[in-house]
Amino acid sequence: MSLNPIRPWRNIERRKSRQIMVGNVPVGGDAPISVQTMTNTDGHDVKATLAQVIAAAEAGADIVRISAPDQETTRALREICRESPVPIVADIHFHYKRAIEAAEAGAACLRINPGNIGDESRVREVIRAARDHGCAIRVGVNAGSLEKHLLEKYGEPCPDAMVESALDHIRILQDNDFHDFKISVKASDVFLSAAAYQMLAEATDAPIHLGITEAGGLVGGTVKSAIGLGNLLWMGIGDTIRVSLSADPVQEVKVGFEILKSLGLRTRGVQIISCPSCARQGFDVIKTVEALEQRLEHIKTPMSLSIIGCVVNGPGEALMTDLGFTGGGAGSGMVYVAGRQSHKMSNEQMIDHIVQLVEERAAKLEAQANTPAATE
Repeated sequence: MSLNPIRPWRNIERRKSRQIMVGNVPVGGDAPISVQTMTNTDGHDVKATLAQVIAAAEAGADIVRISAPDQETTRALREICRESPVPIVADIHFHYKRAIEAAEAGAACLRINPGNIGDESRVREVIRAARDHGCAIRVGVNAGSLEKHLLEKYGEPCPDAMVESALDHIRILQDNDFHDFKISVKASDVFLSAAAYQMLAEATDAPIHLGITEAGGLVGGTVKSAIGLGNLLWMGIGDTIRVSLSADPVQEVKVGFEILKSLGLRTRGVQIISCPSCARQGFDVIKTVEALEQRLEHIKTPMSLSIIGCVVNGPGEALMTDLGFTGGGAGSGMVYVAGRQSHKMSNEQMIDHIVQLVEERAAKLEAQANTPAATE
């Protein structure tokens, strides 16, 4: 639960789900909502794929998924899994042997659609491999690939059809006494996805993987994902998320974290509160924020920073943030520390100065967190 006794209207009561492990990352229960992405490199290319995995991990990804359509990829997975700083999910479609090979190669989770794997004897082999190698399973249902009999029954992809598909598939796992699984019911339509996930959340206590699939490009996909995932997370639904964008996987991770940060569900790095700028601005807000976002990307310590162009809203926003800068006049503005006016700073030196203040505060907070008293 996200608890705020001072402002109870900010509280989010998370759905109670059971917890599984994806490698060393707990998913479900009271674990933090994990952020995932997926590589788009050639899975045969170990160097390129690992580089993308590492970049995603540095951006904050807790888990990374890799498509494993053939034997060459599952062979490459062995080295990738060994060198990866985060657990790897193997994305499997159709061929059950690829799932077995991926589990043997060290994948922490298999993303499968049991209906595409083949008859239940093949599914049982996948389950056996997952159990033998400590591998979780994600049952991934997609509105674009529902079973023929469900489309005939319901006439079109709909929440009932998607949830029925998901429950049918997890029943196979449960019948084989395998319970280390999570579920997703994704669609590119926000309304369909949200309705299906709400129905699924009531039907099972399994961890839920949230996503709006094929959401679009960086801007459009971000908006669609923020609406769909944001509303579900606000309702307490979701244990792990992936933002699907036609963009660099690092951008997916950044957007995912921003969604969670906006709801107070995860904190990582600097959250910048800034105005859109107008004729009142005492400095170029847009260019300043762009520069600060780039120069503060390396900061992982949670912190809030307000960058406001004028004194209309600036002082009020600064009261609520760790650090702040409010535009004034004559080429300078006011620096705020812990909500209080601290000192003036010229616009020319302001960016370097703020970066220095953020880095110093991050170092201090990290040192405090690592003291013996803090870790007892």
